Amino acid sequence: MSVGEILSPAFYDRDPRQVAVDLLGCVLVHETAEGVASGVIVETEAYRPEDPACHAYKGPTMRNRNIFGRAGIAYVYLSYGVHKLLNVVCEGEGVGSAVLVRALKPLEGLETMRERRKRDIDLCNGPGRLTQALNIELAQDGRELTEPPLYIKLGGAPEGEIIATTRIGISRGTELPWRYLVEGERDVSVPPKATAERGFERSSLVI
Repeated sequence: MSVGEILSPAFYDRDPRQVAVDLLGCVLVHETAEGVASGVIVETEAYRPEDPACHAYKGPTMRNRNIFGRAGIAYVYLSYGVHKLLNVVCEGEGVGSAVLVRALKPLEGLETMRERRKRDIDLCNGPGRLTQALNIELAQDGRELTEPPLYIKLGGAPEGEIIATTRIGISRGTELPWRYLVEGERDVSVPPKATAERGFERSSLVI
């Protein structure tokens, strides 16, 4: 796989904890009528069905049905009735695992992002902020992330070290160190209070 290539469904058909690491440095792109907006992924969170914080934990419903879909589709939901959050579904159909894209380093379409966010800073440093900046809507829930207009392509290796810390913004499963980020990256949502593990490397699929 070469830099710039759109990630295939096979990339996502794995444990979301490894996918979450491998997505760091990759580029999320949305092509719209207003132009292209994109950003480098600098923070992710993994969710698995045995995890009480995962939407799949209590089984499928109409709201969460797409987290049980095939690998490589989008799972977009509304958080606290306000923020749209983008996840990519992992593992096989029916499993119920995903990776939440938590933060981006803005890359293309900065002016468009500023207009959408109505501000000049903090464009993509949070899961709700990045979906607003890239104009990702609930209508994209269940859509393929492996082809335009919304997709993720392979990027270069992160410049900083990849570390794991505990997840945030949840009330259950808070002890699990399944939030992954690039150390020292200023565009992460919240700097980690403690590091659970460090020295992660992207797998052979992305190097």
